Amino acid sequence: MVRKDVSLVLSVVSGLCLAWLTVAPAPSAGSGAPASTAPLKSDSGVAVDPKTYVIGAQDVLMIKVWREQDFTGFYTVRPDGKITVPLIGDVQAGGLTPERLGDQLKQGLSNFINSPDVSVSLQTVGSKKFYITGEVNRPGEYVLAIPTKVFDALSNSGGFRDFANKKKIVIIRGADRLKFNYQDILKGKNLEQNIFLENGDTVVVP
Repeated sequence: MVRKDVSLVLSVVSGLCLAWLTVAPAPSAGSGAPASTAPLKSDSGVAVDPKTYVIGAQDVLMIKVWREQDFTGFYTVRPDGKITVPLIGDVQAGGLTPERLGDQLKQGLSNFINSPDVSVSLQTVGSKKFYITGEVNRPGEYVLAIPTKVFDALSNSGGFRDFANKKKIVIIRGADRLKFNYQDILKGKNLEQNIFLENGDTVVVP
């Protein structure tokens, strides 16, 4: 009697295993670790006007030379304002616009390459920054990649904290202390105080 029960159990288990193997999907060929869901890193760089943005120290540039991978890559502007390009050597980048630097690189590479196609774009801004401190939700260092007025900078700092004095904001610019009334700008009054920020400015919200 016991043998019959054991045989019956084994028969049922074998049937279930066979059924599972029949309906279970086979793993696809080449499947190993699950595909990463991390976003792809963009190399589009910073959106600036290549005709007007002035390159400075610590800026990271993306230089592309068509069909010439030896020259294509990222270049960080040194404190002396220069970058080093293969064959050409040291090239002055600081003080130039990306467009102007591209023209100079094209001229320099023409001694080694026939009709070089060169493009220069800004990847990371390291030379132009301003700071916001005090009663805002996101105080800290901000990149000054494009012309930015005080009102816009404050609007992008995460909003004011509960006890912020929006009428007595101060922009520290070297030895100067420039007053800014956020409430006036909201009302369309005294718009001349909504100035463009400059490199190194600190906006203090008491």
